[in-house]
Amino acid sequence: MSAMAATAASLSAARFLRSPSPSLSSAARFQSLILPGRLLSHSTPLRFGIKPRFIASASPAVATSSISVGDKLPDATLSFLNSADEVQTVSVSDLTKGKKAVIFAVPGAFTPTCSQKHLPGFVAKAGELRDKGVDTIACVSVNDAFVMKAWRENLKIGDEVLLLSDGNGEFTRALGVELDLRDKPVGLGIRSRRYALLAEDGVVKLLNLEEGGAFTVSSADDILKAL
Repeated sequence: MSAMAATAASLSAARFLRSPSPSLSSAARFQSLILPGRLLSHSTPLRFGIKPRFIASASPAVATSSISVGDKLPDATLSFLNSADEVQTVSVSDLTKGKKAVIFAVPGAFTPTCSQKHLPGFVAKAGELRDKGVDTIACVSVNDAFVMKAWRENLKIGDEVLLLSDGNGEFTRALGVELDLRDKPVGLGIRSRRYALLAEDGVVKLLNLEEGGAFTVSSADDILKAL
């Protein structure tokens, strides 16, 4: 029966598509035969010249454009743990308002390049960056605040660099720099592309955005050369 129904639906669809001026009743029949159940809202009539409203069971991925030089940084809330292991939050606007800020992102805490090169490089060059007028140096990752604190303690980092959690990826999505690592066996999921940016009063003045997790243009030295 299912095969016969599918064949009938296909024949009806073909007749509908060949018709030069399909009637509204023909369109309705085509809708009921071809469109999967619950994709088209039955409460919305199919009118020519008006796009039907679709109801999806899951939101599809939406393409986003990455932020550019001259753009205002989107606001988002980032978190960290203080010395008493209490969760603290800071907004991107508070972090950058009236300041010269360097924000860099890594795909993941404890991962090799991030732990051995990217973050340590900014820690080592923090003094030079501040001599160049940088007020804030912050590392952002799509990890929770507990992981970020453990990473900071593991690398014995003091107050040279703020380690901030974008645990839900809010800031990363707003920037349009998601990195899909779901196909990797280590299960990193959706993370952030590696980048380093310089913002003055919240406006991006320099953006060194890597392809995926590569490490070629987003080091502390790359930022220092631009200052």
